[in-house]
Amino acid sequence: MNIPTVDVVLPCLDEAPALPTVLSALPDGYRAIVVDNGSTDGSARIAGRLGATVVVEPVRGFGSAAHAGLLASSAEIVAFCDCDGSLDLAQLPRVVEPVSSGDADLVVGSRVAAPGSWPWHARLANRVLAARLRSRTGMDVHDLGPMRAARRDDLLSLGLSDRRSGYPLEMVLGAHAAGWRVAEVDVSYLPRIGRSKVTGTARGYLGAVHDMSEVLRSVAR
Repeated sequence: MNIPTVDVVLPCLDEAPALPTVLSALPDGYRAIVVDNGSTDGSARIAGRLGATVVVEPVRGFGSAAHAGLLASSAEIVAFCDCDGSLDLAQLPRVVEPVSSGDADLVVGSRVAAPGSWPWHARLANRVLAARLRSRTGMDVHDLGPMRAARRDDLLSLGLSDRRSGYPLEMVLGAHAAGWRVAEVDVSYLPRIGRSKVTGTARGYLGAVHDMSEVLRSVAR
């Protein structure tokens, strides 16, 4: 029985066009856990056919899907990544290595954007949230990017509760509160395949900003 070195949680909502590209870049020893969060385009079927472990999470929300994948994982180290082709899974080892070597407890991929990959309003919101995070916590964090890695047991110990778009920010805040060593490494950020459910619509974008702002405000309570 082959035990994966790293489980990669990939929240998925209607990403059928991107899945072949995304999953073909998975490094050896890494297992894809695609968490289908209500897709209507056959994403779950395609992911399973391509060799991914498929988890169905009926409760909609990025945090719901991400946490379902974490609970379904079994590897010592768990990574997270978007499933839309904007991030290259072949670069996961550079995010995982500081965790596996013991040099960091949580590593976040800091996105180096290719032209046209990151709408200005989403980039601005990310910068503002990261600046507020640095101001509130003193952490040297400049991106709240979706590619990240940590040890499974450590992640579960944080007791993450947000089930919407605030989940990634809650993870970083929880790591800081727990005294973790948080590091950033550069990763490439490319134009996504298909239309974004977050930055591609005003409702999705504003909802994500609201969710993250609520999580950040909770630090001051």
